[in-house]
Amino acid sequence: MTHEIVMAGFGGQGVLLVGQLVAYAGMLEDKHVSWMPSYGPEMRGGTANCAVIISDELIGAPMIAEPTAVVAMNLPSMDKFEHTIKPGGVLILNSSLISTEPKRKDLQVYKVPATEIAAEIGNPKVANMVILGAVIEATGVITLEAAIKAFQKKFASKPKMFAINEKAICAGMDCVKNSPK
Repeated sequence: MTHEIVMAGFGGQGVLLVGQLVAYAGMLEDKHVSWMPSYGPEMRGGTANCAVIISDELIGAPMIAEPTAVVAMNLPSMDKFEHTIKPGGVLILNSSLISTEPKRKDLQVYKVPATEIAAEIGNPKVANMVILGAVIEATGVITLEAAIKAFQKKFASKPKMFAINEKAICAGMDCVKNSPK
């Protein structure tokens, strides 16, 4: 199976990190992976996105024309990428910042109030990890165990971060599990 995911938002929202962790977790699960970031010169506050491909087969190119899933952390990202998703694909929205309804009706849409969930957990900076949990639950692209292991390896020098980030990932998974079908 091949998953092609575009993750997009404002610079500073952590979408590139989410993409890295998905790719790294895919590697830990012995899958073929590709991660290609794209961001404007201003990084923080500008637009940022990445293309992540996770596959059981070799990956021919890192470009994604028709993703199986899109994560939109802000409205400009939804506007830019919604039309590119394969029919029947997944659209994950940070509903804390996006109140507009998607135009397409042929998608599985998950509205995740990532910013609010992160604030409830105690740190607004973990909104991206809430989204990571949503990606795991909505797509099955990687396992929770691989995501946590990838996070711990990437941030091995900061073990105090592990608990709150794991809690955020699980909260994102729960949000998708409990969302209306």
